[in-house]
Formats: sequence, C-alpha cells, structure tokens
Amino acid sequence: MPLPSSREMGSSASHAAAPPSPAPVAPPPTPPVGFAHLLPQNTKENGDGKGAPAKVDWLDLPCPVPYEELQREALMSLKPELFEGLRFDFMKMLNQRFALSHSVIMGSTEVPSQSSDVIKVPSAHYEFGANFLDPKLMLIGRVLTDGRMNARVRCDLTDNLALKIHAQLTNEPHFSQGMFQFDYKGKDYRSLFQLGNNAFYGANYIQSVSPNLSLGGEIFWIGHQRKSGIGFAARYNTDKMVATAQVATTGIVGLSYVQKISEKVSLASDFMYNQMSRDVTSTFGYDYILRQCRLRGKIDTNGVVSALLEERLNMGVTLLLSAEIDHAKKDNKFGFGLTVGE
Repeated sequence: MPLPSSREMGSSASHAAAPPSPAPVAPPPTPPVGFAHLLPQNTKENGDGKGAPAKVDWLDLPCPVPYEELQREALMSLKPELFEGLRFDFMKMLNQRFALSHSVIMGSTEVPSQSSDVIKVPSAHYEFGANFLDPKLMLIGRVLTDGRMNARVRCDLTDNLALKIHAQLTNEPHFSQGMFQFDYKGKDYRSLFQLGNNAFYGANYIQSVSPNLSLGGEIFWIGHQRKSGIGFAARYNTDKMVATAQVATTGIVGLSYVQKISEKVSLASDFMYNQMSRDVTSTFGYDYILRQCRLRGKIDTNGVVSALLEERLNMGVTLLLSAEIDHAKKDNKFGFGLTVGE
C-alpha cells in the first residue's frame, strides 16, 4: 500500500481540529476595605430566592431624619411620658381643623433640698389647650392655672422650607423662653438654623452618605453664658435595627441601639457618659404593642425601674397606668390617667 505524500499529510493536518484553549481564570474578589464588611449588606431577593446585593443609586439617596430626632425610636421605649398622681385629658374636635383640649393633673411636685431625701408637696392645676391643624400651618397653645403659657407654630413657607416657633411664658423672671427655627429639607440632606433668647444661636446639618448611613454635625453659641459647643452624630438604620452615636465638645457621649423583633415588639438600649460630672448611665427598655394596649418599660444602671401602660377601653377612651421605682433614692411614683376624645 503506498504511503501518503507529504502534501497529503499537511493537508490532513491543517483540517484537524485545534485543541481548545484553557478558560481564563477570574481574579479573586477584592476584600472590603476597613470595617465595611462588618455592616449588614443591603440585599434583595432574586427569582431563585437567594439574596443579592442591591444596586445603589448614589444620586438618589433617601432624605435623613432631622438631626434632633436621631434617637426617636429609642426615646419611644426609653423615655415614656411618665406621671404621678391623677390625670384626666379630654379633647373635642370642633371641625376638621380646630380642636379644644382640657386637662386636669393632681399629684406632687419635688422640692429641691440640701439633703439626699426627696421632699414632695401636693400640687394640682388645670390646662386649657387649642389646636389648629392645616396641611401648611399648625398652631398649638396651652394655658395653665399656675400662670404658664406654651405656644408652638409650624408654617411651611415652601415645599422645602418650614418656620417653627416655640415659646414658653412664666410668671417667674428670667424663665421665659422663645425659639425661632428655620428647617430646610433637601433631597438627601436636612439643615436647621435656630435663634433664641439669651443670645442663643445654633445650626445643624445631616447628610445621607448611603441608603442606610447618615452623618451630621451641630454648633451652638449662648452669648448670655459665653458658652459654645460642637457636636457630631451618625445614624445607621435598616428594616430591623437602628444604631446612633453622638459626641459633643461639652463632654457628652451618647450611644443608642434599637432592635425590631417583630411588628409589635422592639428592644432598645442606650449609653450616656458625661465627662463633666463623671456620670455613666446605661438603660435597657422594651416596647410591646398588643391589639388593645401598648406597654413600654425600662431599667437603668441606677436601679430605676419604670413602666407605662396605655389600654384602649373603647373608641376614644384610653386608660393610662404609670409607675416608677427608684431604689437608690427610695422614691416611688404611681399614676392613674384617663384620656377621652377623638
């Protein structure tokens, strides 16, 4: 059998399939810089049920909460409106925008003393209030039988700029206060300028730097006391938690954390340090919302235990039970209240 020629061998070799080239190897992912990998990642569900990082539009960040309301979730659990004695509130809506309120409070007032014992004297007063609510204007006024008068005004000058006025007048000299605030709400930031009596000037600013993180700062000057201060704050929030941190040149350091267990249960804690008085306090609280009532309570490192129960008895009728026990000072406070109104 004749052997193939060199031309035929070259032709057959040229038509043979070339061996496949190796697939390129992807470089390893770049590790996150700093502490970014410790923060919860913003993820969303794919069609296969697996979470994947959501794409962030850095030009469309959410508007942050006001600087003075950074800890509002924690304050709901840790700072309930406790009272002592008997309290009765009645509110009547005259129309869709105007309402009147009547309040009677009978309890006791603490008197300052040089000893460590708590001295209380019985007290009672009546409070009359009037409210005017409009989409762009809010007027709230309160007058008490002891001579105090409180007023609050909020007026939306534009869609982004609002004017707020707070005033408190008393019979005691040098205790009346007044405050003007100009609140501007931007697309992803907020700013506030304050002007008050005693030559008080203040301003704050907060900016969203990511979908969950916002940073801000404040500055104030009290000309009557020749005091000034600068503060900084950070807030990180998701659907399940809120964490805040604040520090100021006045020596105040504050931390707070709120964990949302479910739609009805949330836990909160905070840490407060005062460099001037060397006082350190930690507080742990809870907020439990039931079908007909709401229960809030707290306990702190000073041994103070408190709770507030709001029970809805009927449409427009709410029962209030307040209690606070201070073991260190041997100071116990109990209150019973009833709120009637629309």
